[in-house]
Amino acid sequence: MKKVVVTGGSGLLGSAVIQEFLNHGYQVINADLKHPEEALCRTVITDLTNLGEVYGVLADADAVVHLAAIPVAYSHPNEVTFRNNVMSTYNILEAASNLGIKKAVISSSESSYGICFSKQNLGPQYVPIDEEHPQMPEESYGLSKIVNEKTADMIHQRTGMQVVSFRLGNVISPEMYQNFPRFIHNPEERKPILWSYIDTRDAATAYRLAIETDGLGSVALNIGADETSMDMESKQLMEICFPDVKDFRKDLAGFAPLLNNEKAKKLLNWKPVHKWRNYVKL
Repeated sequence: MKKVVVTGGSGLLGSAVIQEFLNHGYQVINADLKHPEEALCRTVITDLTNLGEVYGVLADADAVVHLAAIPVAYSHPNEVTFRNNVMSTYNILEAASNLGIKKAVISSSESSYGICFSKQNLGPQYVPIDEEHPQMPEESYGLSKIVNEKTADMIHQRTGMQVVSFRLGNVISPEMYQNFPRFIHNPEERKPILWSYIDTRDAATAYRLAIETDGLGSVALNIGADETSMDMESKQLMEICFPDVKDFRKDLAGFAPLLNNEKAKKLLNWKPVHKWRNYVKL
């Protein structure tokens, strides 16, 4: 039985990721600062900014999935967010590579493109946004994600460890679908995230597949649903909120996503299956 350490397993995405690995026969350890509401596996209280503690919790692991972070901009002073997110990720990858762990998945964000928390009303240069789109954050959260992706590249370059960085869309757990009717006809509310979302269960499948797939090197992948979170067609959303964007790289038929997930689907043989319309009465 393979052992995987999931950091931040007590958070929003954590329980779904832990359950996914348990369902596929893995031994799972949750490394977090707090215990989850429902214990699915053993939790080891770990300060990930302390390299010694990270070595301790990763001992004997075969793989690591790193979810733990301050998850948004401006919830903490900028330097606190930057220090926490960068040092915890550095420590995870540094310790894992030195312990001989061959595979890691870390959690980046669509925020790294800079639109999410922009105070300058930054828009996309083109849509759908793929992994080649410029990353232009104005705050330390998005910057921390870029630094973490570069740390992944460095560790892979030095040790050959496979590190996959997931640029996650807006993470939605099943109980959060009840909130959708409030915003599905209001394009402004979710404009900064390009109306993206990803169900926690679909994200969890992607994390497992990134551990089980070989030969990925160090790669960043957008993880989002196959549709927007809106009950308005994507072309209309763009016309209302980003009328200056004329570079459409794909035909935006119907509710097509503005966060391009094609690379993840291809490299991981992954397909998101949970659609908000199946859970919301329109």
